[in-house]
Amino acid sequence: MSQSHIKVLYIIGWCRNGSTILGNVLNEVKGFCHTGELSFLWKNAYGHGSNTFCGCGEALTRCGVWSKVLEEEAPAGSTPEAHAREIVRRQTRAVRTRHTWSILREGTRSEDVREYAATLSRTYRAIAKATGSHTLVDSGKLPSEAALLPHVEGITPYFLYLVRDPRAATHSWTKTKQYVVPMSALRSTSYWVGFNLASEAVIQRYPERSFFLRYEDFIAEPASVVGALLEHVGARDAVNPVQGRTVHLGKNHTVTGNPDRFRSGPTLLRPEDEAWRKELPARARNITQALSWPLMARYGYFQPRRTQAREPVPSNTAASGGKEELRGTGTDR
Repeated sequence: MSQSHIKVLYIIGWCRNGSTILGNVLNEVKGFCHTGELSFLWKNAYGHGSNTFCGCGEALTRCGVWSKVLEEEAPAGSTPEAHAREIVRRQTRAVRTRHTWSILREGTRSEDVREYAATLSRTYRAIAKATGSHTLVDSGKLPSEAALLPHVEGITPYFLYLVRDPRAATHSWTKTKQYVVPMSALRSTSYWVGFNLASEAVIQRYPERSFFLRYEDFIAEPASVVGALLEHVGARDAVNPVQGRTVHLGKNHTVTGNPDRFRSGPTLLRPEDEAWRKELPARARNITQALSWPLMARYGYFQPRRTQAREPVPSNTAASGGKEELRGTGTDR
C-alpha cells in the first residue's frame, strides 16, 4: 500500500445502493472530492456513454475540472478520442466484475491491467491537483477496479462496501430516470448477487482498509455514519457536513451516477423509502428473493424491520455508528 497523501475512498457494491448521495455528502467535507463513477469518464466524455455531463451541469469536456484532468492524463502523441477508446477497450478486456478474482490473485501481471492501473494513477493525481483535494471519493462500485487500487501508484486506498436490500434495488430499477433505463428483476438481482460476492472478495483481502455499511443504516443515522466514515479514512477532525438529517449540497463534479447528483442546496436525508413493500409486484419480489436469499440473510434483510448493522465477513476494524456499532470489513457494465 502506498503511503501517499492522496487517499481514495472507493465505494463498491451494486448500483442503486445510495452511493451518489453518500458521495455527495462527503463531497462537502473540506479537502474531499466526490468523482462520481470515475471509470465512465473516458466513455462519457467523448459521447459514447449514457450521459456526457458533469454534476456541475457542464459537458465533461468543457468542465473546468474534467477538461484539465483529461488533458493532463492523456499521453503525448495520442488524440483524446483515440486514448479514450483504448482505455475503454482495456476496461472491457481486463477490468470487468468477473476479473475481480484474477486481479486479486495476479495483481498487474496482465498488460491491460498494468496499463489501466497507470491510467488511474495519473487520473487520481490530476483530480487531486485540479480540485485541491487530499481525499477522493470514487463511487465506481466496480469490485475489479477496487481490487486494482492497491497496485495504483501514488494513492492510499480505502474501501466502502455499500449494500442495499435487493428488493429495494429491484424496485428502483423498474423506474426510468432521465438517462437511467429500467432493468428486470432477474437481471438486477443477478448483478446484485455477482457484485456483492466480488465485493466481499475484495474486503476479505483488505479488511484493515474496509468498511461495511448497509444503506438502510446510513439513512437511519446519517450524521453518525458520516462521522464513522471520516474516522475510517483518518479525517476524524474534519467538520461533519450533516446536521441532524440536513446537509447543504454545493456544486459537485461527478462523472455520472444517479440523476439526483445535479441537485444542490439544503437537502433533507429522509428515512428509507419503503415504497417497494407496496409497489413491487409479487413476481418481481419472488424472483429477487429466490436469487438473493443467502446473501439477504447474511446482511440481515430477513430480520424484523429495525435498523441494525451487519458484518458479513471477519474484520479487525471498527467504527462507532451511533447506537449500533458499524464494523469495517472495509456493473459488470
